[in-house]
Amino acid sequence: MAMIVLQVLPSLQAGGVEQSTVEITAAITAAGGRAIVASAGGRLVPAIERAGGRHVTLPLATKDPFRIWRNAAALADLVRAERVAIVHARSRAPAWSAWLAARRTGAHFVTTAHGVYAEDLPLKRRYNAVMAMGERVIANSRHVGDRLAQRHGVGPDRLRVIPRGVDPASFDPDAVDSARIARLASLWRLPDGAPVLLLPGRLTRWKGQALLLDAMARMQDRRTVAVLAGDAQGRHRYVASLERQAGALGLSPRVRLPGHCADMPAAMAAADLVVNASLLPEPFGRTIIEAQAMRRPVLAADHGGAAETIEPGATGWRFPPGDAAALACALDAALALPAHARAAVGARARAAVCAGYTTAAMQAATIAVYRELLDA
Repeated sequence: MAMIVLQVLPSLQAGGVEQSTVEITAAITAAGGRAIVASAGGRLVPAIERAGGRHVTLPLATKDPFRIWRNAAALADLVRAERVAIVHARSRAPAWSAWLAARRTGAHFVTTAHGVYAEDLPLKRRYNAVMAMGERVIANSRHVGDRLAQRHGVGPDRLRVIPRGVDPASFDPDAVDSARIARLASLWRLPDGAPVLLLPGRLTRWKGQALLLDAMARMQDRRTVAVLAGDAQGRHRYVASLERQAGALGLSPRVRLPGHCADMPAAMAAADLVVNASLLPEPFGRTIIEAQAMRRPVLAADHGGAAETIEPGATGWRFPPGDAAALACALDAALALPAHARAAVGARARAAVCAGYTTAAMQAATIAVYRELLDA
């Protein structure tokens, strides 16, 4: 059976789910298959096309039950027309449409759980259950895989843990020239000689930007500059609250909110330390391995995927989640290390990423899941 795979997700804006979709599109094409992606569209549609895929625009970001039903019909038509063998869903609302379409057409159904979903209401568990209904259920970390097994009874016969990966050629400190770093340093008004803390990620409360500001106010080192690089995605009130917080703490001259950064390797090269301060467990934490690939030491909250990708004291540091005082101490301690000691941490981190967390490894493992089903 031909490897014709339809990946389904809400939209193609910036984010880990979207980037993984692009990477698997490239892998399907390289394996001699045909890759189709259905979403509501977004800035990464051209990346899908450059990777050899075809994009079909459907209103898959909706959670409206009637629209989900209509989307199922549209996806079923697409599956039949393109002779799709595998429907691969990456998010809950479009997964329901994809599951219905797969049932109606006989296509194989695969899911990837990119996160751990709240189940505080009875209907929530039922809504989330679609991510555990695949013939193969991919989890992007052991943390996510354990939750799928515990909450939804996904057994080892169906569960596949495939960590997300980074391209060590794109995130290679030796490949980032000084002009790229200087451009960002100028754009972000980074003062010479000041230690730079980079927190990459969407500007949303659970990512912990406010916690980092609280920690900066407690640090002994008063020279540090924090760059909170990420897209607010319309959360203007949260951005305003961060600006007010920085002002109240006397940090405004040392805080930058540049928005979306298109050159993340250069951003990480410009930083002395990269911080992941998420208040909730990261399902995986892609920016952690990106920073590690760039030989940048990372300080991350000690839960979720970070516990799998950081060996404390060897490839980075972990601190108690939500503890601003502990984060401040960890930042001061890391900055107080001699440059060669921090460089050694960064070198070990890159070696660990190249050994176990590459895009190529993630692509190969996903293609192997597809072949499992097609061969069966």
